[in-house]
Amino acid sequence: MKILLIDGTIIGSKTGAILEQVKVYIEQLNGELKLEILKLSDFEHQFVDGRPLEKYNDDMRLLVRKFEEAEGYVLATPIFQGSIPGVLKNTFDLLHPRTMRYKPVSIVANGGTHQHHLVVENQLKPILDYFRCLVTPNYVYTTTHHFGEGNVIVDQDVHDRLRELARVFVQYAEMGKNLSKETIDKH
Repeated sequence: MKILLIDGTIIGSKTGAILEQVKVYIEQLNGELKLEILKLSDFEHQFVDGRPLEKYNDDMRLLVRKFEEAEGYVLATPIFQGSIPGVLKNTFDLLHPRTMRYKPVSIVANGGTHQHHLVVENQLKPILDYFRCLVTPNYVYTTTHHFGEGNVIVDQDVHDRLRELARVFVQYAEMGKNLSKETIDKH
């Protein structure tokens, strides 16, 4: 089962550090999952404006193909100015509504203040609901004080919550196997 771990920004490294830790915890729980970290910073992005997919550059088409081929996602995003990064929203705008349907998704986010965790509830979850994803009920939100030198996660509670997120994600991945295949077969 192919799982895409998405670093939803083109700058900074805290979000990627969280994603790397989640990857470790998922691998400890299920070594058979094929985990791939996808960094939006590795792609040449174009503004999504409604044109047909074949009119976008190779990187944008590759991004869509990676999302289509994945059978689950762990989405990591920073919170900037009380919102998800534009590059992440632009990526969602590129995807067909069925791309992520009935596939499991877990969310990790990082922001400068505790209040910005509401962005997950008010912006990100509605987008994922639109895609009809199987969003795990637990997400992990971190702030700067959870990190030490070199962006190493130093807060034990964050580690505990990331382990729990990984555990629930693995169970959702198992549950979603048949649901997502049925959707593909019917369309």
